[in-house]
Amino acid sequence: MRAIVTETFGGPEVLSLTELTDPVSGPGEVLIEVVASGVNRADLMQRQGLYPPPRGVTDILGLEVSGRIAAVGEGVDGWQPGDACVALLAGGGYATVAAVPAGQVLRPPHGMDLVTAAGLLEVAATVTSNLTRVALAPGEVLLVHGGAGGIGSFAVQYAAALGARVFATAGSADKLRLCRELGAEAAFDYHDDWPGALQGATAGHGADVILDVIGAAYLESNVEALADDGRLVVIGLQGGRTGTLDLAKLLAKRGLVSATSLRGRPPEQKAAICADVARTVWPLLEQGIVRPAPETRFPASSVRAAHEYLESGDALGKLILTW
Repeated sequence: MRAIVTETFGGPEVLSLTELTDPVSGPGEVLIEVVASGVNRADLMQRQGLYPPPRGVTDILGLEVSGRIAAVGEGVDGWQPGDACVALLAGGGYATVAAVPAGQVLRPPHGMDLVTAAGLLEVAATVTSNLTRVALAPGEVLLVHGGAGGIGSFAVQYAAALGARVFATAGSADKLRLCRELGAEAAFDYHDDWPGALQGATAGHGADVILDVIGAAYLESNVEALADDGRLVVIGLQGGRTGTLDLAKLLAKRGLVSATSLRGRPPEQKAAICADVARTVWPLLEQGIVRPAPETRFPASSVRAAHEYLESGDALGKLILTW
């Protein structure tokens, strides 16, 4: 198979395309002939040496793919060679062949092309599992940081479909416009006083839930922006891993801080999350209530350019590698 490998940690220049031996599908797994691979911030962090794969998982980058079933392992029912699919991986997605636990493999939404479908599952699984964890309810205020990115552009639409009041932060006029087009009631430039802007837009209420990809750099501001009984959901560390938490403010607001990573969850948990995505998210996509994020496609041979573009901060929506 062809695969993108990293011989050392560093910038995009450490990525190279090479030939490797195909994996095999073990018991409970399927082998996928990959059509396209989603590009995520986690890939950039792993390339830099900041996000190692779980024990026993390949060090090839890539957490989601689309393609067709190439082989079916022992004990797997419901799949046949040639079936179109999307899959959630703990690693190994930047390759033309991937072995994946069958519970983490879904048929793509009806009518969607496979390249676009490559950028759906990791995003949907991350957002739905976390918003379910903190019980986002209709009518509640959700603030999504990075509302024009891959995670954010889905989260804004999904939460609006649930009946939440959605607000977002972003860093440019184009991105702020996209957030509003996707369903955000208002979008705030993160260079400005976004906690104050949120308070003004919600008549002093603040956010019942904050979905945060930044981490440490926003910790104090996030607590300031929470409503009483608010829940801060940390799903990324773009702004660092160590911050200052004012426990007195959190106590006064009866606040909750939740932090989760999807990648390291046991296969049975991932299978349950994927099944929930198929049940709750796929119909929204098929009905046009939620639409795929704007996407930029790169041939796999241009993976360095894809990483450079994502790191630049200019990217809108989802980046996808095509094979």
